[in-house]
Amino acid sequence: MQNSEKTPVVGEKTEGEKSAAFSYENLELNIAEMLKAGVHFGHKSSRWNPKMKEYVFGVKNNIHIIDLEKTIDKFQKALDFLNSTVENGGKILFIGTKPQARQLVEEVSNILDMPYVKNRWLGGTFTNYSEIKRRIKYLNDQEHLLESDELKKYTKYEQSRIRKEIVRMNEKMGGIKKMDKLPQAVFVIDIKENALAVKEAQRAGIPTVALTDTNTDPTLVDYPIPANDDALSALKYLLGIVAKNVAEAKKKIKIEKPEKAEIKQNVK
Repeated sequence: MQNSEKTPVVGEKTEGEKSAAFSYENLELNIAEMLKAGVHFGHKSSRWNPKMKEYVFGVKNNIHIIDLEKTIDKFQKALDFLNSTVENGGKILFIGTKPQARQLVEEVSNILDMPYVKNRWLGGTFTNYSEIKRRIKYLNDQEHLLESDELKKYTKYEQSRIRKEIVRMNEKMGGIKKMDKLPQAVFVIDIKENALAVKEAQRAGIPTVALTDTNTDPTLVDYPIPANDDALSALKYLLGIVAKNVAEAKKKIKIEKPEKAEIKQNVK
């Protein structure tokens, strides 16, 4: 579904346009900020999934309006799960392959030190992870080779080939090259565009958190968040809230670890 089917959001940028510097520290989870970001705008009423009916407030100008009170309720449950996952040492894989989501997904993942997929989903990433892990190791080995003196042993042609191969592989799996095992949760921007990733997560038993716009089936994921998954302003707000909460959960771990270490020393 293209953004042309959405009610325009003030300040919204076009697909593929880079976002401004990402900031999340001052964001708050409330209806006023959601309205400002355009989180409530769904798709045309003629292009919807009936399973989203309970999350639809009404229709305006042939556009479904999402019930933000229900969004807040579902969002908070999703955040509680993500926080718990992180506090227990788990990793979250962020998936956002549509043009307006790619940069945000990469920025948020880097801030939180989490793996991500911003280009095409590689089939088998979850269901054939042993093969994906082998390819990740190969990519990491090639990058180590590039950084070492060993590269000088190769001809200029071979060096050029290695560099080009690294670029190609990073385009496909650069966001997961530090993922040494399956994640404990996935966060998906668009479950229609990333249907294969959602199916693989289900088969692998990985809980899925996802933005569910009015054209999607929320029953396909464990933690649906009824929300506009197209507008850049909405994505920046929603991912910002996630970043703020997960970052705080990570800080909590860092604070607790030194305290536990001090207690052990005192016991000795």
